[in-house]
Amino acid sequence: MSNEKLTPQRENFSEWYNQVIQRAELADYAPVRGCMVVRPYGWAIWENIQSALDRRFKETGHVNAAFPMFIPMSFLEKEKEHVEGFSPELAVVTIGGGEKLEEPLVVRPTSETIIGYMYSKWIKSYRDLPVLINQWANVVRWEMRTRLFLRTLEFYWQEGHTAHATAQEAEEETRRMLDIYTDFAVNEAAVPVIPGRKSETEKFAGAARSYTIEAMMGDTKALQAGTSHNLGQNFARAFEIQYLDENNQLQYCWTTSWGLSTRFIGAIIMTHGDDQGLILPPRLAPIQIVIVPIFKNDAEASQVMEMVEEVRASLAGRFRVRVDDREGMTPGFKFNDWEMRGVPLRLEIGPKDVEKRSVMAARRDIPGREGKTILPLEGLAETIDSLLAQIQSALLQRATAFRDAHILQPESYAELCSAVEGSWALAWWCGSSECEARLKDDTRATTRCIPLDQPGGEGRCCICGAPAREKAYFAKAY
Repeated sequence: MSNEKLTPQRENFSEWYNQVIQRAELADYAPVRGCMVVRPYGWAIWENIQSALDRRFKETGHVNAAFPMFIPMSFLEKEKEHVEGFSPELAVVTIGGGEKLEEPLVVRPTSETIIGYMYSKWIKSYRDLPVLINQWANVVRWEMRTRLFLRTLEFYWQEGHTAHATAQEAEEETRRMLDIYTDFAVNEAAVPVIPGRKSETEKFAGAARSYTIEAMMGDTKALQAGTSHNLGQNFARAFEIQYLDENNQLQYCWTTSWGLSTRFIGAIIMTHGDDQGLILPPRLAPIQIVIVPIFKNDAEASQVMEMVEEVRASLAGRFRVRVDDREGMTPGFKFNDWEMRGVPLRLEIGPKDVEKRSVMAARRDIPGREGKTILPLEGLAETIDSLLAQIQSALLQRATAFRDAHILQPESYAELCSAVEGSWALAWWCGSSECEARLKDDTRATTRCIPLDQPGGEGRCCICGAPAREKAYFAKAY
């Protein structure tokens, strides 16, 4: 771990991001181009994300299962839009056991096809519905331009796949999962996402409708942080997912799929981090509190470590706590190290603190003296519980204020083109793909989403001037 300063965000945000990941030991580059090794600290964040989502999934009736990572090529070819959308990203196995395979196998880019095949075997009657299954898995997409967590050849995610008797139930499920992602992002990660519908151009290959949560990063670029898709009957027809209804009539199911991946770790880094490193929201931080002992000699060490253990024991059952008792490192080095790793709260205990029966608490989200307070040992756990809640809330408020300050509402195409250089634009849009393409060609900005929360009424498309009934967010994105 180096105490060398990071490249400031304002100088090179991309370089800052890469340095933070390496120095905070979240991930490292694998020997295969475009792949990453998720290190224990990064995986601990992912485990906390998994836990927060898995609890929400199970509360809404979903169960976990596991499906193969190898998919027959013929499965992908059954749904035309799907194979066209994914064909440039496929990794294909043609040799197994030293022999050429009769049929190539695709390494899972997503599982709609193989799960659709299995659902066609399992679903026979309306009594079998709904089917609400999620899996935690890795997927492979052969990306050309990669970046740790945000876009790698292999990444980790959850993908939910459900089957329903009616179109209404499928749409309700699709929106329910979008709401769950929004709730998770806002309340666990303190990332103020905007839920909305993807345009026809940007929707998932093979979906009837796609919904997304879009987040603004610290450089104002957008990040698609989670998606929920209403697949209509497209995959049900391709894979013959049918059931006998109450009138003994054969019907096709209506299906959905939804996913959130390790890309969300990138969202947390870029939403909250600063020039000292990570700032992790307390609810997802692998270590919520680090205790740093400070002493000069053996006599002081004995007193200090006794109180350190007392404090640790009083907090351990309630919080994720670490004592930094590494030898040969100065307190200053340790402070910088834990700041880099984004631990929400640091407790310093020295001889004077022992005398006063108190600790010095330093908040990661407020650097310098302003973030420091002296806390008495009496009622310490309750005080820290309140302090961590304040940090969680403060991170959300700060990120929301930053986002809102960088959303502009242009009224002309010139203003729109200017707005997406360093901000998001919320503007009337006629819905045409030609307008999307024009803006993308001129600015590299894309339609992020058509927000669920619409102003109502009508306006004029900011790009072509045609009548428009909805506003959309436009921005440059990762």
